[in-house]
Amino acid sequence: MNAVRTRIANRALNAGDRLTSVRRLAEIMGVSPSTVVEAYDRLEAEGVIRARRGSGFYVTGANLPPMALAEMGSPRERAVDPFWVSRQSLDADPSVLKPGCGWLPSDWMPNAALRKGLRALGRADDTLLSGYGSTRGSLALRRLLLGRFADEGITATTDQIILTASGTQAIDLICRLLLRPGDTVLVDDPCYFNFHALLRAHQVKIVGIPFTPTGPDVSAFEQGIIRENPRLYITNSALHNPTGASLSPQTAHRVLSAAAAHGLTIVEDDIFADFEPALSPRLAILDGLNRVIKIGSFSKTLSASVRCGYIAARSDWIEGLIDLQVATNFGGPSPVATKLIEGVLAGGSYRKHLDDVRKRLGHAKGKVAERLASLGITPWIMPRGGFYLWCQLPDGHDSTVIAGRCMEHGVVLAPGNVFSTSQSHGPFLRFNVAQMDDGRVFSALEQAMRGRGCK
Repeated sequence: MNAVRTRIANRALNAGDRLTSVRRLAEIMGVSPSTVVEAYDRLEAEGVIRARRGSGFYVTGANLPPMALAEMGSPRERAVDPFWVSRQSLDADPSVLKPGCGWLPSDWMPNAALRKGLRALGRADDTLLSGYGSTRGSLALRRLLLGRFADEGITATTDQIILTASGTQAIDLICRLLLRPGDTVLVDDPCYFNFHALLRAHQVKIVGIPFTPTGPDVSAFEQGIIRENPRLYITNSALHNPTGASLSPQTAHRVLSAAAAHGLTIVEDDIFADFEPALSPRLAILDGLNRVIKIGSFSKTLSASVRCGYIAARSDWIEGLIDLQVATNFGGPSPVATKLIEGVLAGGSYRKHLDDVRKRLGHAKGKVAERLASLGITPWIMPRGGFYLWCQLPDGHDSTVIAGRCMEHGVVLAPGNVFSTSQSHGPFLRFNVAQMDDGRVFSALEQAMRGRGCK
């Protein structure tokens, strides 16, 4: 009962949503089906959920508790939801292996350049070390971003860029500016699980569009716009999270045409851009920052400890975002962080670092795919870059069950349905190939797939 209440409180379940089946929840929580039935019966008696004959149990929407994103029980008590992988990965003991996490190992990062930058900061003036950030963020860093945009084919000005405390905060600010509770947002199915979590915090309706190896299913996308009248579409065009796919030119043009015809705004999260060996189609490039908002950050390629994101958009939207950033963060990101990032990006070592990382990822991807194949686990596609492999388990295996069993061996995985609005990706796992050089990962997978709990 507490697990269901927690999911409702953190908006992982909203009014009208169907609860996990009795059998599945029993498997996840390690209890008998009769225990789950009793819990559901008690929740129904309280008016929290209701049963529909032959269909299952649904959240009523009555007496919804206040938003409680932070409330959760122990890992064994908590159902696997969009927060599960993040909580397990961020709070893990150093001995825990994390092939389900979304970042590179520390020894893959440009630590020498960061240390050099930190030494330079020791000589900075007092204002930079102790002052607030400006409302738009560092002008020098925004100019560096403009140079990168120009290389891609985007013409913009510094007034069209605002720096934020992180990529996640960038999306949050956009949601605050453009959405109201009850609005509809389109996302890919599957998509980055924190899109789900953040959108639920804004109390909007989330509609998933099936994702293909060339981008969203365009017919479903067009039908979704007509049927749902959404305010936003949020996506990764290149090296999509979790699938690793990249947008095709044909899909990009049809998506933009449909969005323009119906007044839909698109948020393009380009956080994995630097992992591409060559530039693939981008909605922001084709659109020219008219209806598309481009966001990104440096946490994947440079440092997750030095948080800074950015938003590139129309100037009038940037003005509204500045006010929101002042209201929620009292100015832009830390001047210390932006100065450090600026120094690393301006130096020649950053390009060499990226070249080395892309080579290492290419080697790791082939090696990991071969080892997974020996377990009957196959990639959906072989991505052209990045560090994710979206893989399908052999028939009869459920990734949520496998992830739960691997946690018992100190291995954090990312099961498919935490990425899926339709909950139709149970047979899939997302693997981070950079985090899989320890043989214990594959040993834990093999043992988990031999254990109970598989269909």
